[in-house]
Amino acid sequence: MGGEYVTVKGFAMDSFTEKKSEFIGQICHVSDPDEAVRFIEEVRAKHRKARHNVYAYITREGNTSRYSDDGEPQGTGGTPVLDVLMKEGLTDVCVVVTRYFGGILLGGGGLVRAYSHACKLAVDAAVKMRMCLCSRFDIGCDYSLYGKLTYIMPEFGAKLVEEVFADEVRLSVLVKEENADGFAARITDISNGSIVPEIEKGLWRDMA
Repeated sequence: MGGEYVTVKGFAMDSFTEKKSEFIGQICHVSDPDEAVRFIEEVRAKHRKARHNVYAYITREGNTSRYSDDGEPQGTGGTPVLDVLMKEGLTDVCVVVTRYFGGILLGGGGLVRAYSHACKLAVDAAVKMRMCLCSRFDIGCDYSLYGKLTYIMPEFGAKLVEEVFADEVRLSVLVKEENADGFAARITDISNGSIVPEIEKGLWRDMA
């Protein structure tokens, strides 16, 4: 998936009622299929009296996508939920749409719209994270160089994670992997080689 992907932070949910049936959209960040299955089981346990717990998930691990109609007519539940996730460009996410049946049939088209809408409500309720492949720079410098460092950071899209002011300034900075070499070279340049940062590469972090 290249150098970045979009996911959600934690858990979110929203719901609506259509012809007396309640649809509850629940979305959660998951890092692999096992976490997705655990989330699905948790929702099922919480909503034991519900008629259906339709789900879909997409994970980067194994490039996996799965869905289930959970007893709804084929193609009316899981597929619409998965389609919403794909259109939103999300990965490492699992959505479960719980339906408490209200006694009125919605028909195939009505079910597709209802499950799509419930998924979209959950997606819209979630906090998005744009995860990028990054390098983390841990930098120690004199106060005289602090201003120069903070001045060049926007040029490389650097994100300040932490700063500590003591005998010297300690900074932790995230930089997208493609900008890491340039940022390191610029640090060397502005400090005449006096700053030697500790660099940890290959980290996936939210750069939004």
